[in-house]
Amino acid sequence: MDAEKIRNLTGPELVQQQRDLSDQLFRLKFQLKMGQTESLKKLQELRKDVARIKTIVREQELGIKNNKKAASASSGSGAAAAVAKKTATPKTAAAKPAAKRGGPAKASKPVKATATTKRKK
Repeated sequence: MDAEKIRNLTGPELVQQQRDLSDQLFRLKFQLKMGQTESLKKLQELRKDVARIKTIVREQELGIKNNKKAASASSGSGAAAAVAKKTATPKTAAAKPAAKRGGPAKASKPVKATATTKRKK
């Protein structure tokens, strides 16, 4: 199913479509396990269709407009990409262990001499 067709559906229609596709997916998985079918292509298509529907439902919940025409018109100079770069969390050197940063490794605690360690010597 095409993403544009899915976007044109209403909320209840999306829920019904998702339910139908999930049901078909369940039946096909069951048939596959029983050895009655070998249609892996159909299984992959159903999984992708369910994922598309879930993605579009979530976009509608968040109020995201994901039309290619609207995105290209509003971000003439790539403003959306610039915002995405600014909001991304930068990776810092502090997140890496000291040994990988090239700094000195932490020294381990010295072992106390106990009766058992003295006997081993």
